[in-house]
Amino acid sequence: MKQFNFFKSKYAALVLGCAALFFSCSKDNNDDPILAPEVGMTVDTQAVEMTMGETLNFEAINLNDAVYSSAWTIGDSLVSSVGTYEFMPETSGEYELTYRASNDAGEFVFDYNISVAALIRPTTPDSKAYVTDLFEFLPAPGQFINKSPGNLESAEGVLNGKNGLVSLGAWGGSITLGFDHTVLNSENEKDFIVYGNALPTFSEPGIIWVMQDENANGLADDTWYEIKGSGHDLEDTKRNYSVTYFKPATADDDVAWEDSEGNTGAVVKNMFHSQAYYPEWITAESYTLTGTMLPDTNIDMSNPSWITSAAYDYGYGDNTTGGDEIDIADAIDAEGNSVSLQGIDFIKIQTGVQADMGWLGELSTEVSGIADLSLLN
Repeated sequence: MKQFNFFKSKYAALVLGCAALFFSCSKDNNDDPILAPEVGMTVDTQAVEMTMGETLNFEAINLNDAVYSSAWTIGDSLVSSVGTYEFMPETSGEYELTYRASNDAGEFVFDYNISVAALIRPTTPDSKAYVTDLFEFLPAPGQFINKSPGNLESAEGVLNGKNGLVSLGAWGGSITLGFDHTVLNSENEKDFIVYGNALPTFSEPGIIWVMQDENANGLADDTWYEIKGSGHDLEDTKRNYSVTYFKPATADDDVAWEDSEGNTGAVVKNMFHSQAYYPEWITAESYTLTGTMLPDTNIDMSNPSWITSAAYDYGYGDNTTGGDEIDIADAIDAEGNSVSLQGIDFIKIQTGVQADMGWLGELSTEVSGIADLSLLN
């Protein structure tokens, strides 16, 4: 019995010792808890303004040596998982940048609202008042296409104030041009003028689109905004409208078309212009143009020998004699909402009406030049 009691007492001592060691270890762990993130931001202003072409470095500083994960996000996209982030915007606009540091003990969050302004190319003593660059000439079929004034040479002839003339063909035909500087949006003033060959009783209104160089690359590859003219709210005006033109079998044939609503028609050949009406440099069997179509109610064909086409009140190219002055403040987005543009770098003019006027042929917007009004005064 004495031997049994001896081993029993030794076992009990061992159990008590292990228990003491366990509680001692637990106590040590509780003395070293996980630290919640404490972070300082090198950019400590939440509202940030910058201009395209600039780069901004953000850094999160660990203030208490806590161990945590880092995440920088723009919207739903993770852009960095370390403590630093270099922001180089690809385009102007508004950005929401968030930094988040987190571990099991807590979370630190810091939000930035970054406003990136488009790059403004200032005027210099060498700046030209008139457009200097041709980016695209994409006419619709028409009676002047493939010869003057409906060819590439004619399109280049409207640059630098040369007083040339280019025809854009039937509905949807366009020309895209650029300035050597940014045309600023002056408050309560008209900003640029589009010259055409409108007559007092004959207008061939063209839709005007404007673009700022949002990505600062010098190319017309950003967002087009339509200038809201007086015909915008008319019942028969169609936005996001398309027409597909089909290459005819021979140069003597009319050019058939079908629109986005299933309507069909043709750009009809006439006795005055015998060349091919379908652009010869377009090799595809068809091509589609998209934009805004104005109603043809301004055209009066009641007297076939004296056809008239009344001007719209404002907002279109080749609309009134002497040129059409345009306010950049009238620009709207794809949903029809007004947009605030500091200035514009590129302009597109597009034939706005689809009309067959008999012996006069199709209605086709003509452009002879575009100028910055601030440099003409």
